[in-house]
Amino acid sequence: MSDIGLPEWPQYDERERAGLIRALEQGQWWRMGGGEVDAFEREFAEHEGARHALAVTNGTHALELALQVLGVGEGDEVVVPAFTFISSSQAAQRLGAVAVPVDVDPETYCIDVAAAERAVGPRTRAIMPVHMAGQIADMDGLAKLSADSGVPLVQDAAHAQGARWNGRRVGEFGSVAAYSFQNGKLMTAGEGGAVTFPDRESYEEAFLRHSCGRPREDRGYRHRTSGSNFRLNEFSAAVLRAQLSRVDEQADTRERRAPLLARLLAEIPGVVPQGRDPRADRVPHYMAMFRVPGLAGERRDALVDDLVSRGVPAFVVFRAIYRTDAFWETGAPDATVDELAARCPNADALSADGVWLHHRTLLAAEEQIHRVAEIVAAAVADATARQGTAK
Repeated sequence: MSDIGLPEWPQYDERERAGLIRALEQGQWWRMGGGEVDAFEREFAEHEGARHALAVTNGTHALELALQVLGVGEGDEVVVPAFTFISSSQAAQRLGAVAVPVDVDPETYCIDVAAAERAVGPRTRAIMPVHMAGQIADMDGLAKLSADSGVPLVQDAAHAQGARWNGRRVGEFGSVAAYSFQNGKLMTAGEGGAVTFPDRESYEEAFLRHSCGRPREDRGYRHRTSGSNFRLNEFSAAVLRAQLSRVDEQADTRERRAPLLARLLAEIPGVVPQGRDPRADRVPHYMAMFRVPGLAGERRDALVDDLVSRGVPAFVVFRAIYRTDAFWETGAPDATVDELAARCPNADALSADGVWLHHRTLLAAEEQIHRVAEIVAAAVADATARQGTAK
């Protein structure tokens, strides 16, 4: 594998080291006795414009907890984009609900509002927009849909720390939002997650449920509600506080580099970069995504392998959720794979020919961005030539 000198990820410095020592030396490593998780929750809520934040074990648990607080359970339906990481649907399915996939916008790759509206029915308990690659979904249209239907939104903001839509942060839309701090995310402690809430009541219920239904000061094991152990530990919170201190600076760098990379990729024959809604006035760019419509399936996979061998941190994009075995294990709609694919042509095509580059690419210097584009151009040309020979 070639090394073209791109920045490493995760990134850390003395801030993380100091935080870990601080957590170690406080003598309490559990959130109920220490101070790091509490401090991180306050700082993260402020950063995202939310009234309250609850730190949890990971982004999947964040989604599951958010849905549970909204009362999602057996027999309910949750509308999710067909193009997303499987946790979006599994969070609903693990609660006994049915995940209903809908198509995505062909430019932004976020949930299509009209498709979501068509999917809302009498059993719909939540609509889950995913802010794909940090590009916030159409929150204007979704807010109207939520108000008209009475169905609440649960924002999957795993990719969207620091994102803004018409000047509003994720926590300022009056809906619950779930975040991930897994190793590849924009800020990370290896694993971790958070849920933000617009009101105290929801936050307090979530706190109970994330701690086995046990109140904060309980000494008699008086578990008030069902729940599980989704508590974050003090060491992870200390690292996340340090990560949060640089997340805006990194987002600013990616915002400066992203237009250059998108322009260079768009100049490559056969390459179509992810679009951007002009109302998204700050995109933190979890991924640099593009499509190669002429190269799908195994040919796309071979292209990604070639890019990796040339030193570009490339990945295939998420598989449409209905094209995974996991989706059909429980809580699947009464439809076939082919029927769902016909309803979701954009998601189906994107999952077959999409490519994403790790966001550390966009932390590189401009000359490295040009080098990445040159490598993509060469790899796509070679892949296209091989396809032509195969015919």
